[in-house]
Amino acid sequence: MSDEKIPIPLQDVEKEAVRLQSVGHAPDKVLQHANDADEAMKAFVGHEGEILVLDEATSKRLLRTIDWHLMPLLCIIYGLNFLDKTTLSYASIMGLQADLKLTGSDYSWLGSLFYFGYIAWEYPTNRLLQRLPLAKYSSFCIIMWGLVLACFAGVSNYSGAIAIRFFLGVFEAAVTPGFAFFTSQWYTKKEQGTRTGIWFSFNGFAQIFGGCIAYGIAKGTAAHGSAIAPWKIVFLFTGVLTMCIGIIFLFVMPDNQLNARWLSKDDRRLAIERVRINQQGIGNKHFKMYQLKEALTDPLTWAFVFYALVADIPNGGITNFFSQLIVSFGYTSEQSLLYGAPGGVVEIVTLIGCGYLGDRYGNRILIASLGTITATVGMILICALPLTNNGGRLAGYYLYQASATGFVALLSLIATNVAGYTKKTTVAALYLIGYCVGNIIGPQTFRPADAPHYTPAVITIIVCLCAAFSDLIFIWWYCRQQNKKKAAIRADPGYSTVPGQEWLDLTDKENPEFIYTL
Repeated sequence: MSDEKIPIPLQDVEKEAVRLQSVGHAPDKVLQHANDADEAMKAFVGHEGEILVLDEATSKRLLRTIDWHLMPLLCIIYGLNFLDKTTLSYASIMGLQADLKLTGSDYSWLGSLFYFGYIAWEYPTNRLLQRLPLAKYSSFCIIMWGLVLACFAGVSNYSGAIAIRFFLGVFEAAVTPGFAFFTSQWYTKKEQGTRTGIWFSFNGFAQIFGGCIAYGIAKGTAAHGSAIAPWKIVFLFTGVLTMCIGIIFLFVMPDNQLNARWLSKDDRRLAIERVRINQQGIGNKHFKMYQLKEALTDPLTWAFVFYALVADIPNGGITNFFSQLIVSFGYTSEQSLLYGAPGGVVEIVTLIGCGYLGDRYGNRILIASLGTITATVGMILICALPLTNNGGRLAGYYLYQASATGFVALLSLIATNVAGYTKKTTVAALYLIGYCVGNIIGPQTFRPADAPHYTPAVITIIVCLCAAFSDLIFIWWYCRQQNKKKAAIRADPGYSTVPGQEWLDLTDKENPEFIYTL
């Protein structure tokens, strides 16, 4: 049963603890918390003493198999996750505001309400991601968010729209942390940055796809008419598509290596062996209070949260107002649907490029910070160029799309640099709560009185991006310092490890063998 603690290696741990008292020492915390091992131990039941040989060719073969079965679904669904959030922006210039009789700041609050639902359910959904089968709970949330989104087509007033946006946030809250956990489970540290960058980059593909679909619907209904409002067609299309992909996800995505139908029994064990180097296993379903306390007192946790907050104030505003912002550059509403699409290309290139280079050179944080600098330059162009320079200001908007690199780098580092499953789910929840708060604040910086140019909001975005850049530098420095401290512990002549230490669900701080990725 998944609720049972995994006792297989514990006799060895206890024997080793007695031995170490006479010949060396393992850190006290390692011995203290070595009584509730990771799910990965189940793969080795009945194979004690057997040596697994994982050569480079086998590892590459497994990686190709894993990529082929996991990455397409992760990419498509994460693209839909972004598309479903931005449908509101498309709908805002397709008649939604008039049909729902939105006035004053109603639209801004409609953008923010999604994140109230998200923030309310973020920690509970992270606990459920830990406690329940990961893929099955994730698929339930995907199907439900598609259903809720499709229901938006039936909304006829502001109150109904508020309810839909709130529950959309509730069900989408599981997607980003869940995908980070999948990445942590299946990929080595050196592979995680690239894979996170790839599936997150489908935000950009969704921006291109969504803009084209919305443009096509707007043009088609204008020419031929429609039985329902054009903006309702957008919600129906994206909602039904999401439900269909969610059903496929339910039947294809495994909860972990142990129940991957597309791997043989031997390959399942080898797939787990591949990630032994991560020093964090594939999951533990038990809540551990000491890991919660460590997460809440770890400076790295709050540095992550601060980044998510200040980096997503810009995101919250731009996501909901980008169509209206482009209109303010001097383009028509229909043109804004198309002209937003190239921004998706910038996001795709920068996310995949920074993810690959970060893993290639072992420095995700500093390379990702280049995207933050690029985005800041873009917003300065929007703010500083004359209002008549429409092309230059639009180019600034495109440069801003590089801003996601820092957020994605830190999201990948939650998979890579946070160990202990209770701690990992807690940090992921806090990170995304910071993301929610930023996205709640963001739309409120775009005040109706500042339309159509929204200069105060643009200045706010520039200040937030500068703060985010400073935080990235702090995180890089802090991780570097922690690695030096761990190296000093490992250099102690009396230092020893215990058998299977990498599978003991230890936290990153208590395990001296754990090395932070920069």
